[in-house]
Amino acid sequence: MSPFRSSTGLPEHIAAAICYFFPFIGGIVFLALEKRSRFVLFHALQSLITFGALMIVHVLCGFLPLIGAFISALVSLATFAVWLLMIYHALGGRWYKLPWAGHLAESQLRQL
Repeated sequence: MSPFRSSTGLPEHIAAAICYFFPFIGGIVFLALEKRSRFVLFHALQSLITFGALMIVHVLCGFLPLIGAFISALVSLATFAVWLLMIYHALGGRWYKLPWAGHLAESQLRQL
C-alpha cells in the first residue's frame, strides 16, 4: 500500500476504493476533486468507464423481449463481481486493469 495521500487528504488506496464503492458517482467526484494522484485518477476513470458501460448494457437489456430479464440478471451478477474485485484491488493499492476499460482509462490518463 502506498503511504501517499491524495490531494483530497485521504490515503490513495482509500480514495481509489471509494471510486468503486460508490459506482459511477465516486468516479465523477474523485475525477473532479483529485489534482495530483495518478493512482486515484486511474481508478476514478476506470470506475466511470466500467460502471457506465455496465449501466448502459443493463438498460438496453430491458428492451430485449423474452431473454432480456435473464441477460439483465447475468449483467447484475457480473457487475457485483467486478465491484467486489475492484474494491479489493484498490484497497490493496494495486493498479489492476480491467481488460478494455483499464486500457482506455490508462490512455485517457496519459492525456491529462
